[in-house]
Amino acid sequence: MTLRRMLLACVCLAAFGGAALAQPAPNRVLRVAPHADLRTLDPVVASIVITRMHGLMIYESLFAWDSNLTPRPQMAERHEVSADGLTHTIALRDGLRFHDGQPVTSRDVVASLNRWMQRDTVGSKLREYVAALEAVDPRTVALRLSRPASFVPFALGSAVGMIPIVMRESDARTDAAQQVTETVGSGPFRFNRGEWRSGARVVYDRNPDYVPRAEPADGLAGGRQVRVDRVEWLIMPDPATAAAALQTGEIDIWEQPAQDLVPVISRNRDIRVERYTNLANQVMLRPNHLYPPFNDERARQALALATDQGEVMAGGVGDERWWRRCASYFICGTPNGTEAGMEPYARPDLARARSLLVESGYRGERLVLPTTNDIPLIGRSAEVVAANLRRVGFNVELQYADWGTVATRQQNRGTPAEGGWNMFVTYASGATMQSPMTNIGTNSSCARAWVGWPCDEEVERLRAAVLDAPDDATRRSATEALHRRLAVTQPYRVLGQFDQPYARRANVSAVLNAPVMVFWNVEKN
Repeated sequence: MTLRRMLLACVCLAAFGGAALAQPAPNRVLRVAPHADLRTLDPVVASIVITRMHGLMIYESLFAWDSNLTPRPQMAERHEVSADGLTHTIALRDGLRFHDGQPVTSRDVVASLNRWMQRDTVGSKLREYVAALEAVDPRTVALRLSRPASFVPFALGSAVGMIPIVMRESDARTDAAQQVTETVGSGPFRFNRGEWRSGARVVYDRNPDYVPRAEPADGLAGGRQVRVDRVEWLIMPDPATAAAALQTGEIDIWEQPAQDLVPVISRNRDIRVERYTNLANQVMLRPNHLYPPFNDERARQALALATDQGEVMAGGVGDERWWRRCASYFICGTPNGTEAGMEPYARPDLARARSLLVESGYRGERLVLPTTNDIPLIGRSAEVVAANLRRVGFNVELQYADWGTVATRQQNRGTPAEGGWNMFVTYASGATMQSPMTNIGTNSSCARAWVGWPCDEEVERLRAAVLDAPDDATRRSATEALHRRLAVTQPYRVLGQFDQPYARRANVSAVLNAPVMVFWNVEKN
């Protein structure tokens, strides 16, 4: 071997050895089987949970909800409200830097919030109150309102729908309808694009430059202390594969175990099955209000009268200890959980459903229901729904695809023949659905509404009355009035609610009670 070759071999060995040394120790890598694959990287474009989880890994917002959904300062160091309630002055805390090393400034905040307010249910409602949003100096933002709004911190800490994360100004100036493909945030983790394998693996590395808040972690609020060096999401759409991987220790956390496998994995003494939030999830059947027959409220009422919550939940969730019937748009068991006006829809009425269907003008046209088996609860629930609807004359065609494709298709405003859809089954977190402000499905602001695009001026007037209520008694009365109107318009069919457990290995601890699963604070021994 020549000297040149010997030196080259030494360099290569050193390089490989350095790479090996750079790999985190096993107890510093948290391996998670998430509920779905990550396809959309921009949490201001998509409201799907997996994209929200991704957003919370790498970005931050001015405020954050704690475990009681109370907003706490996050990127904000100081928040002051003028005596007339019309100006909110927010100062950024020290140490905020993007992953490219640039400091976070008020210009980044202004551009990010302006983009978010064009997209999100909560953001669009806040936008109705905003007279101006300005950068006062590099670290201070002034939000000036046309009328007082006590919900400003709650909105700016939203953990539902499209979340108000702060991007670099250059990214946030992207058209609100176009996805930002850059992934440079200022949060506790960095997205490792080089190791991202769509359909197989998503990797996040600890951000060594991140400075957490001093307070203890509580929900999404407080100090986001990262106690592992890497988090790997391993995509396992087959529940049996995920269950086996958890039992053998190939993964540390299964975010949403299939309900029918919970008894199996619970018998393993090295596994813990727990709830990571106190709020139940809501299952829904969302119709497309743009096209017949569901542009007619009578056809939407027929959906409610034809579907049996008990059958859907038993088919989708299984064990009744995990689910319950509920006719409230705002989650039974919460302060807003009224069922006013929904009495006629408590149980199926097939004869009335058939009559309403005829009155709506529906004559058996094919109705497309896209769904997926990637998330078993959604696929199984959709099958029960389709069977329920066929009993009263709906001509339902289930079309299966992976969840990423289904979620992308939901954004399509075209007819079913043009790649659109007529209805779909999904579910949302209790944190999302428990408030008239955050409930994405009851927003009936036409083109600015969530997919399905319901349009009703009276619903929007009543939603505004809830937000403007001066006290709790007035707010409860306004919420009941809103709910009675929703019972008529049926923006979606509430199919019931369920508790979603997660499963972890016994050597994993400190998973936070939060609206979505997050991975700071988590320890692996």
